[in-house]
Amino acid sequence: MSRNWFVVNAREVPWTERAGQRRSSSFEGETRFAQLGISVNVLEPGKPSGMYHSEQAEENFLIIAGECLLLIEGEEHPLKAWDFVHCPPGTDHVFVGAGSGPCVYVAVGARPGNEQLHYPAAEFAQRHGAAVPETTDSPGEAYAPYPRVVQAYRDGDLLGL
Repeated sequence: MSRNWFVVNAREVPWTERAGQRRSSSFEGETRFAQLGISVNVLEPGKPSGMYHSEQAEENFLIIAGECLLLIEGEEHPLKAWDFVHCPPGTDHVFVGAGSGPCVYVAVGARPGNEQLHYPAAEFAQRHGAAVPETTDSPGEAYAPYPRVVQAYRDGDLLGL
């Protein structure tokens, strides 16, 4: 019986980037993992990780290097290396790069099957370029202005880690 296990280095997998947002590793390949999503992400100063949103599933984040600003439930929290963020289901959140260099973080999230996302038009997140202009539940609408590009690992992204 094949269990399809594998070992891969983050520098060897495809990476995606949305124009003006984060770069993200894709360990999954063509088929998404059924139970758990995981990625390594690189966020430049002043750039949002995505759009301010909530999901029906739990997400967790570990800052590995650099600094960022966590926008969560209407509040701003500065984060640095080795800070951990737990987002229970339904928690509005997004990250914005801060400091003088890139922020590297690991994101881990549950995969309940029927993904449900909500993107509120949050004024405080809009000031950081990190929120939709009009509330939507559609990722396609939320990310329409930010085309996704698949690329190879960019040398230096993982900061020598």
